[in-house]
Amino acid sequence: MTTQRLNNPSATGDTLPVQQEGFSWRIFGPGILMATAAIGGSHLISSTQAGALYGWQLAIMIILANVFKYPFFRFATDYVYDTGESLIAGYAKRSKAYLWIYFILSILSAVISTGAVTLLAAVILGFMLPASVGLSSISLAVIIVAICWFFLIAGHYKLLDGVTKWIMIALVSATVLAVMIAAGKPTVMVADFVPASPWNLATLGFIVALMGWMPAPLEFAAITSMWTSAKRKADNTTHRQGLLDFNVGFLVSAILALFFLALGVFVQYGSGQEIQTAGVAYIDQLINMYTATIGEWSRLLVAFVAFMCMFGTTITCADGYGRANAECWRLLKGEDEINKKQIAFWTTYAIGGGLLIITFFAGQLGAMLKFAMISAFISAPIFGWLNYSLVKNHKKLSAGMNAYSIAGLIFLGGFTLLFLASLAGIIG
Repeated sequence: MTTQRLNNPSATGDTLPVQQEGFSWRIFGPGILMATAAIGGSHLISSTQAGALYGWQLAIMIILANVFKYPFFRFATDYVYDTGESLIAGYAKRSKAYLWIYFILSILSAVISTGAVTLLAAVILGFMLPASVGLSSISLAVIIVAICWFFLIAGHYKLLDGVTKWIMIALVSATVLAVMIAAGKPTVMVADFVPASPWNLATLGFIVALMGWMPAPLEFAAITSMWTSAKRKADNTTHRQGLLDFNVGFLVSAILALFFLALGVFVQYGSGQEIQTAGVAYIDQLINMYTATIGEWSRLLVAFVAFMCMFGTTITCADGYGRANAECWRLLKGEDEINKKQIAFWTTYAIGGGLLIITFFAGQLGAMLKFAMISAFISAPIFGWLNYSLVKNHKKLSAGMNAYSIAGLIFLGGFTLLFLASLAGIIG
């Protein structure tokens, strides 16, 4: 078997066997991990609420968010295969200020996001267990993070890479089945139902939150680059294989967002019942409404779909933020390579900090989750421009991709300015 030197030989100093191009189950990993992390709060809560409140009207915003964020997520894969480095290493080369900004945001996001998704997973698990079990949400959250911690610390990337593929298969299958059942027996609209319009400034905050984590916060591009780097080293995948993995994961996440929107439309839209906006309360309402519409037997099905969403998001958030923070720390200390102890420390930080958030600020998690979603959208133009500039400075983009990226920056920046103007009272 022939060998080739990596694009960044100074980072590794060795050669790897050339893998044959082609399709196999082995090549999938980082794209599926990103999809698993993405299909959480943005899909289960925001997309479903959008369908429940406004029917199909906000489908266009879900599509536009995915379309215009695509190039900036894709650049994570391109950059790793072109340079042998993560996007975070690229940030550090541009400026230490960029690295510090990303590190600070990541430290805060790690505990808030991990805590929020863990609590949601725990609440859903409580629906699935018999009442006789009698465990509180906090106790169930401890069990969930203990399982996640064991997977990540004991198995590291290889185990996570394998497990999430099966989580995604189960999630896609159960979601499609749930939508088909709901479509066959949709909720009957009340006679005096008046459709609400989302096209006003009062709804702008909801739309921005919906797009903030759609399909994921744009900061997750840097996290995806860490998974891509680990996959490249573990299985020596090619650039073409890496792009196939990314595109499949991104497309699955985008399509499932519309499926969850459909769940809200079929189960709750026009039912006449007031839609809860708090995350935990809304999941309770969604499961009960689904059961009332389809039948008691469907309770476990929709609960299983919801739990798989949040469990997958919990485990990938903990690993992703752990890797990203470890990479930031390595670069700030000037070390040559990231090590497993650093990843283990920052993964434990994300999980432990998330539990502390749940314990002491459980009543504020709904507001914190919405704040995190909105903040993710406001910061999206910054991370989008940074990813674009990194890749553009490294190689010449095609005219089509360059125009596509600029259009994405205009879309993200325009909506951000519109939202900030509405907050400042400049418009409205």
